[in-house]
Amino acid sequence: MSTDNTESQLDRQLLYEGKIIKVFKDTVLLSDNKRTTREIVEHASVVCVMALDEDGYIHMVKQYRYAISSELMEIPAGGIEQGESPEEAAVRELQEEIGKSPGQLIQLGGFWLTPGWSDEYMYAYLATDLTDSKLPADDDENIQVIKVPLGEILREINSGLINDAKTIATVLLGNNYLNRV
Repeated sequence: MSTDNTESQLDRQLLYEGKIIKVFKDTVLLSDNKRTTREIVEHASVVCVMALDEDGYIHMVKQYRYAISSELMEIPAGGIEQGESPEEAAVRELQEEIGKSPGQLIQLGGFWLTPGWSDEYMYAYLATDLTDSKLPADDDENIQVIKVPLGEILREINSGLINDAKTIATVLLGNNYLNRV
């Protein structure tokens, strides 16, 4: 038996508009006719890429994340620019962040990052057959590229050393894909 648990927007108030996000306060009507509010962050869709070289190394980026006051080891990722496809964004992000271009780009899937309060959707890719192809890095990023064997990354995920959600999800998806082919 299926129940209708949808919520209807009654009112929307823009609380903040920044360079990459908008924050709204929505008044919604629940399926049981109760009213409540939802705070929503709008953010454009993004991409992340597990870049695997011919020696079995994943090209990671180490960068400081101000919001959590900590450095993270992550796979390359970034926003999809206006008029750009997710695939084009994935290739550009690899060129900007690790200086590589993929000979093969395989979509592994995608996922909502924080659906309780944001509409940000991430497309996940596996990139192989990497060749040198550098684009200038973003002005606001200070990243270090580190190559790590896939097995070591899997151990670091299992031990909690790597705790970035997009990296965990995409590496696990990529590892599953590689084990099937």
